[in-house]
Amino acid sequence: MKLYADLPGRRARQILADCLVVLWVVLWSWFGMAVHDGTMALAAPGRQVAESATGLAGSMSDAGERLSSVPLVGDEVAAPFDQASGASEQIAEAGRQQVEAVESLALVLGLSTALVPILIVVGFWLPRRLRFAREAAAGQRFVDSDADLALFALRAMAHQPMHVLGRISDDPVTAWREGDADVVRALASLEMRTVGLVPPALAAPSA
Repeated sequence: MKLYADLPGRRARQILADCLVVLWVVLWSWFGMAVHDGTMALAAPGRQVAESATGLAGSMSDAGERLSSVPLVGDEVAAPFDQASGASEQIAEAGRQQVEAVESLALVLGLSTALVPILIVVGFWLPRRLRFAREAAAGQRFVDSDADLALFALRAMAHQPMHVLGRISDDPVTAWREGDADVVRALASLEMRTVGLVPPALAAPSA
C-alpha cells in the first residue's frame, strides 16, 4: 500500500492532514472523557446516600436482632428497628439506581461528545485517503519504464479536460499513436500527478 504521494508538495499536505486528523481525534477524545468525568460527579450524592443508607440499614437490623432476644417484649421492641432497616434499604436502593442512571448518562454524553465530531471528520478524510492509497498502489505497479507511460497517457486523454490536453499538443491522440515521447511523457505526467506519482527517471516536480 502506498500511503503518500511522490510529489513533495502533495506528500507534505497529506502528512499535515493526517497529523491534523490525529490531533482532532485526540482532542475530542479528551473532551469526551472530560464530559464523562464531569457528569459522573453528579453521581457522588447518590453514592453517598446509598452508602449511608446501607450502613444505617445494617445498624438498625443489628439492633433489631439484639432487641428481639429480650423476653416477652423483644419482638415488639425490635419491630420499629426492622421497619427502619427496611426503609433505609429502600433509600439505599434508590441511591444506587440514581448512580446507575448517572453512569449511563455519563457514558452516552461522553461518547456522543467525542464520536460525533470525530466521525464527521474521519468520514470525509478516510475515504479520500483509502482511495488515494488504492489508486497510487495500483498505478505504482505500472511505473517501471518509459514504455509504461503510454498507459497513463491514454488515461490522461480519457480523464483530463480538453483545454488541459490542448496545452500539451494540438493533436494528442495522433501524437500518442505515433509514440511521440515528449507528448506521451507530458500526458503521462499529467495523469500520474492525480495519483501522486512521477514518471520513471524524472525528478519530482513541485506540487
